Amino acid sequence: MSDFGIPPKGEEVKAVIDQRYKLAMTEDGAKVTIDWRGEQRHVYVISMPVDMLYFNPDTHRIRAQRTLDPERNRAIEDDPWGQTAQQYLHDLLRQRPSNPDQVDPEYTALMEELDDVGQREPGIVSPHGILVDGNTRAAALIDLGVQNIRVGVLPDDTSRQDINNVELSLQLRKDRRRDYSYINRLIAIDEELGRGRSEADVAKDFNIKLATLQRDRWVYSQILDAIERSKSAAGASLRLIDFEQHQEKLRELHRDYSKLAVTDPDAAKRLFQSRLAMVLLDYPKTSLRLAEADFHTRYLATRLPEELKPEVATVPAVSVPGISGTSLPSQSTDAAAAEALTSRLLRAKAITSNADKGSPEEVAKASTVMKQARETFDVAVKMAGQNAQLVKRQTAVPERLTDAADYVTQCANEFAEARAKRALDEEAFDDALVLLRDSLMILARQAGRAFPTPGEGVAWLLEAARTT
Repeated sequence: MSDFGIPPKGEEVKAVIDQRYKLAMTEDGAKVTIDWRGEQRHVYVISMPVDMLYFNPDTHRIRAQRTLDPERNRAIEDDPWGQTAQQYLHDLLRQRPSNPDQVDPEYTALMEELDDVGQREPGIVSPHGILVDGNTRAAALIDLGVQNIRVGVLPDDTSRQDINNVELSLQLRKDRRRDYSYINRLIAIDEELGRGRSEADVAKDFNIKLATLQRDRWVYSQILDAIERSKSAAGASLRLIDFEQHQEKLRELHRDYSKLAVTDPDAAKRLFQSRLAMVLLDYPKTSLRLAEADFHTRYLATRLPEELKPEVATVPAVSVPGISGTSLPSQSTDAAAAEALTSRLLRAKAITSNADKGSPEEVAKASTVMKQARETFDVAVKMAGQNAQLVKRQTAVPERLTDAADYVTQCANEFAEARAKRALDEEAFDDALVLLRDSLMILARQAGRAFPTPGEGVAWLLEAARTT
């Protein structure tokens, strides 16, 4: 967390805050409760001119989105309280996290609510006027032309870490606050763990299970690795917000990868690379599920155009130091090929997403790569889908019979209980058996045509039909 210091007009703002805070104490005005250094504290609420306060440069609300404009982001780092930086923060607070070219519908809804009923919940400010909670509300009030905002005031000895802790504690309360976006939440979790806190404590603070936190840590690490792999010689790379709308896809990827990695790590790598490539190509979640461990070799590799076929060098096995004659198996050629293709798509996606970082020729080439990949994956996904439907049809009939057997077994148990209690409707039971007999006769006729040399089960069914 950066130490941005006190705003240039911080002391002037503090004087106004102190004066109004003393008046609130005298009048025993409204209070707001905050989590303060391990305990709850009630602080008075005052009204402040909204244009006198500062947007928090460290707010987790728009942490990932800050990098969208490197020049304006640099202004935040160099002069966080200046007009350029503060206006950039204001603009980011309006934007949709997954698409910065659009106004966030939640921001529009907040403005409408503030316009209709006014400010319901107070924000929180530091003693020098930094907005700790309520940055988005302040931006909306400014856009509405409202002059004042109600805020609670933190104690005089507030530090940057206190500001961070209070912001997180208020955000994680289950109330009407606008939630952090997925990526900004991952960043916040990573920062808390980076402070040396235990996973269990951070999970408790974020109101999630430990397994959920560990899953999200894995997803975040894979996103960072993908960004590193996407870097081009010209400096183009993917950004955190490029993964903002893929939350559910990445969570499912973690689930399927982790399950397969227990029994077949190499197959898990192949599955991971294929699905990550499909994330880059913006396939829906239902299509990603078709990419199993054999997706690359079975449906994709032979259909790749020459321009996309990766050159894969054989990686020798790694010897284990201190244990003579023992080595770890290298990554298979198939896994390496899937990884090489995904890396190619990562770099192409980075260039097409950052056209200013490459020459027109490089951008055109990257666009062609993405188009060719999409066309090839479309065919592979279609083939995988058809195979999945075939497998489903092949297993449907046996599964129906298995379900029927379970029902009959349950019926036998309940029959004994009903008979013991003299609660058995014998006539209804007999009618149901006639229906079962007729159904088995129909099944027997179908099976008789399908199996010239029937197995034990089919032979029993045919014999039962003949003797009925």
